[in-house]
Amino acid sequence: MKKTITIVAPARICLFGDHQDYLGLPVIACAISREVQLNSKENGTLNFIIKMPDIGSERTISVSETFETLEKGDHFASALRVVRRYGCIPDRGFDILLKSTIPVNAGVSSSSAIMVAWIHFLLKAFGSSRPINNEFIAQLAYEAEVIEHNSPGGKMDQYAISLGNIVFLNTAMDLSYKTIGTKLEGLILGESGVPKKTLSLLTDLRGKAQDAIAQVKQHLSDFCLEKVTPDKVDEYSSYISEELKPYFYAAVQNHAITQKALLEFAKEKLDYKTIGELMSAHHKVLKDILKITVPVIDKMITAAMEAGAYGAKIVGSGGGGSIVALAPIDKKETIIKAIKENGAIEAYEVSVQQGTHIL
Repeated sequence: MKKTITIVAPARICLFGDHQDYLGLPVIACAISREVQLNSKENGTLNFIIKMPDIGSERTISVSETFETLEKGDHFASALRVVRRYGCIPDRGFDILLKSTIPVNAGVSSSSAIMVAWIHFLLKAFGSSRPINNEFIAQLAYEAEVIEHNSPGGKMDQYAISLGNIVFLNTAMDLSYKTIGTKLEGLILGESGVPKKTLSLLTDLRGKAQDAIAQVKQHLSDFCLEKVTPDKVDEYSSYISEELKPYFYAAVQNHAITQKALLEFAKEKLDYKTIGELMSAHHKVLKDILKITVPVIDKMITAAMEAGAYGAKIVGSGGGGSIVALAPIDKKETIIKAIKENGAIEAYEVSVQQGTHIL
């Protein structure tokens, strides 16, 4: 019989730490119940025949193609380049069917989910010189999606999708992570329908935050952003130009909020009200300091809060995308209805899910 492999990779929500992972600061993210499913079957050829009916696309790739020249945005190719470095050498063809329930360009990492599923499939089908586990899948997905394309993104998407559940990810040079939960009831995703502006926003915000840090380091060579608390921001402000001060302030504030959230998730019984308040505090920094929201996102957030949400925030890099609200169980339907009536093209409950896996 011809070999078949089915891989599932979930979407992800960043709960705390947006625009932090590219600074080497921690994030708290979770995998959610929207997913990419990759179905594959050996086809007796030396080609991958990839069909993506959701977007009306089909592509054929020879298993021997090494992609010495990489085209911008070609993640199937960059993944094949990366896995070969780890002893994963394709030697037979497969028919690949990719189907997804993840909204596209909505801030929940539909493209990273496809990347994780594709790399997971390649490793399962053809092996590797390294032990294969979910952390290894995340590492290769990050290399293929970010490093190969010199992208401004961080590590959150690939690791949150690969590891699953609710994860605290320390994105510093010596990356570490821990699962801090498997359930967060009352998560509601609201899609604005406005395409997010990932690359332009990430490039701009990352550059300005890094420039602010560099200005401090010109005067304090041993400066460590992770050790700065909000009450100490003024001590460093004199080293930073006026234009860049907001980006430094935002990084420090968001890091402090993420640390407070981590303490909440460590409690035996979650305090949903406090977690929601921290989500809203994080959103306020993203909206008022980094200015990554758009009017429809603001309207959806306001509607969710007025309908009784514990908290709500924008999801993704900004400039559009989605929101996530944390809702009391008895107010979920009311909050979903309010979000839909205030600009969302869709709103629905999602649950925390496991990471990429084989069906």
